[in-house]
Amino acid sequence: MNQLKNDRYLRALLKQPVDKTPVWMMRQAGRYLPEYKATRAQAGDFMSLCKNAELACEVTLQPLRRFPLDAAILFSDILTIPDAMGLGLYFETGEGPKFERPITCKADVDKIGLPDPEGELQYVMNAVRTIRRELKGEVPLIGFSGSPWTLATYMVEGGSSKAFTKIKKMAFAEPKTLHMLLDKVADSVISYLNAQVAAGAQSLMIFDTWGGVLSPRDYREFSLQYMAKIVDGLTRENEGRKVPVTLFTKNGGMWLEDIAATGCDAVGLDWTIDIADAKARIGDKVALQGNMDPSMLYASPERICDEVAHILSGFGEGSGHVFNLGHGIHLDVDPEHAGVFINAVHELSVPYHK
Repeated sequence: MNQLKNDRYLRALLKQPVDKTPVWMMRQAGRYLPEYKATRAQAGDFMSLCKNAELACEVTLQPLRRFPLDAAILFSDILTIPDAMGLGLYFETGEGPKFERPITCKADVDKIGLPDPEGELQYVMNAVRTIRRELKGEVPLIGFSGSPWTLATYMVEGGSSKAFTKIKKMAFAEPKTLHMLLDKVADSVISYLNAQVAAGAQSLMIFDTWGGVLSPRDYREFSLQYMAKIVDGLTRENEGRKVPVTLFTKNGGMWLEDIAATGCDAVGLDWTIDIADAKARIGDKVALQGNMDPSMLYASPERICDEVAHILSGFGEGSGHVFNLGHGIHLDVDPEHAGVFINAVHELSVPYHK
């Protein structure tokens, strides 16, 4: 495959020297960009966009045409695996994802099989191959998955949830059933992510969006244990270079040491933790990704630059920081403000990499 022209992002994840701090944004391909809305309209609906390799590639590349980002991330959805398990994913306007056949009992768990990444999920691998080809080595491509706990919350709740009562009922009343489900999902995630690497992904990220709704003890039992299993099962080297793995638990600041101990290369931080504290706790073990509040992009350009400077100084000198938002960019953000943010990271970070 072609040589990378800009490998700053991969180097920072491995704590190797860089000339400036790399930056990308969660949900950088998406609804805040008018060109994305146009492509999505052309596709018809969200899943049709995910399943069309050319259009998924187009929206992946759109933010890179606008901004000097240091990585591209595969355009897909975390719910591809449960969808491929036959749960009947659909999207309600304004309500997000729903499943026609949620998991309610052990018999439902017994029924689901492990999807073949080059079978039911081949459309994702086709998108990875297409994007990797079209990137022409400009920047690395990030592949991703949801965490087993996060995927299971959607599978059991039947969609988004505020209180998570159904999955917590299963966790506490029928823990064996939930562990069976989490184990199956973890095995599926391993094969799914390894197939993404084989198709051309150069770095991997696991999104544990709902890990933060658990108590510390339950987080370790129902979420972290399965992310650690995935980390153990992943292809960590391909095409002659390491494939770094980042774990991100939203509201996971209490458990940074435990997350870093899984063997991942980087820990994603949301904005509720100070990056200086995170670095003091785990920064000698792993790289850190984050962690500006996405809502900061509503602020004036001056305030955005001030926040970037504050976070850079919190991390301090040396490599091992990938700048990002603490969660996905909001859909009503002015793209010009995103540009201010990205340029500020590059310009203001140079003195930290002497």
